Amino acid sequence: MHAHIAEAVKKPDLISLAPDLACLRFETMKVYSALGAVRHLLESGTVRPGDTLVDSSSGIYAQALALACHRYGMKCHIVGSTTVDRSTRVQLEILGATLEQVAPSRDLRLDQETRVRRVAEILAAHPSYHWMRQYHDDIHYHGYREVADELDAELPAGPLTLVGGVGSGASTGALATYLRAAGRDVSLVGVQPFGSVTFGSEHVADPDMIIAGIGSAIAFGNVRHELYDRVHWVNFDSAVSGAVALLRTSGIFAGLSAGAAHLAARWERLRDTSRTAVFIAADTGHRYVDSAYARHRQAADIDTLKPHEITSLDALRHPWSTTSWPPAGR
Repeated sequence: MHAHIAEAVKKPDLISLAPDLACLRFETMKVYSALGAVRHLLESGTVRPGDTLVDSSSGIYAQALALACHRYGMKCHIVGSTTVDRSTRVQLEILGATLEQVAPSRDLRLDQETRVRRVAEILAAHPSYHWMRQYHDDIHYHGYREVADELDAELPAGPLTLVGGVGSGASTGALATYLRAAGRDVSLVGVQPFGSVTFGSEHVADPDMIIAGIGSAIAFGNVRHELYDRVHWVNFDSAVSGAVALLRTSGIFAGLSAGAAHLAARWERLRDTSRTAVFIAADTGHRYVDSAYARHRQAADIDTLKPHEITSLDALRHPWSTTSWPPAGR
């Protein structure tokens, strides 16, 4: 029996899509990150029960931190993007977390900078608050050790290709780190949207990009670039096609980052048939129904899609590009 809903909801499902292809499907992945971080802060004495934890979020982390604070008797304040949907807003309110959303912006960089600037203002006014720094503090790696142990135990012996959205770097980076420490041969493949500075695609815009959680318009301190072996940049339309195909063929209803990771994992599986490919579905598809899934009739057949193999970031182009990391031409 679980002591708290957060302990139950964090558990992922490992689903076989083919003998050498699996999906690690979460209801909300960052609960692992938030629970592990808050627990570590309490055990180290950095914070105490009743303290207020603050951070910015585009949606998933907000719910995760609110649940972690509820679990450990903390207060929670979120500076949210406009992408925080009504369902999440209502849950945060009932859980006792406070949310303030920044002004709407079509510019991801402006949105992220505005949120971080607002957090700084809050900390200046309330010095006792603790900033979780989900984008910069590697304390968020801790929670994923348990997931890595479960993957190591459940997956067939042999080399793995792990594919997932990069975002803050904590999920993919931590899983690869712990699996490698356990002796696994792991090729780590990061998925990015165009326009993200993390792996140098800021010069290629994607106006329809709404998967902000896997990219960054500002530098993230948590991303350890040396951990990654390959990177895929996937645009909005291709991510929608990947997500629709995933639902149609497997019944897995997941977010756009999962659609992008699905495409990348299928491609990496073709590149190296000696490895088992596992891709991460970080959240469910509910908040993407109107913006993405409603377009399912226009989704491309993913068997017709393939990436541009590039050797220089100058060659990045829509709808999908990939390269070894770092690129040979860098």
